[in-house]
Amino acid sequence: MWNKSQILALASDHAGFELKTFLIKILKEEGYQYRDYGAFSTESVDYPDFAHKLANAVQEGLHTRGIVICGSGNGVCMVVNKYEGIRGALCWNSEQAELTRRHNDANVLCLPGRFIDFDDAIKAVKLFLNTDFEGGRHKTRVDKINIIG
Repeated sequence: MWNKSQILALASDHAGFELKTFLIKILKEEGYQYRDYGAFSTESVDYPDFAHKLANAVQEGLHTRGIVICGSGNGVCMVVNKYEGIRGALCWNSEQAELTRRHNDANVLCLPGRFIDFDDAIKAVKLFLNTDFEGGRHKTRVDKINIIG
């Protein structure tokens, strides 16, 4: 379960800016703390610039979880998963967000700003934040993610 006093990392590119702005509004109303790593408008930008900032902050331990958004969600997901210890999950709905926490211990939620409606996105975010990792057989599998064979 997410402790609302923890600071959640958020980032987007221009295509994810409107969804990020909506999520911030709802999260703020509900008492969540956050840090916004950009972008700060719908002006065209390069998604890796903001995904790198977020992933680096999570990797360094400044945040335990983050949410990153671009048009398809794929680009930012590719970037964050380059970082050791980051388990970014592209989720198009709340069921995926819940399962990726339960089974994969995902610590970065990657959202497709152009392909998920705002209501589904906030449901996914809330499940991502409030679903615990089950551990057990899933921990063995998660431990194998960083093994380079």
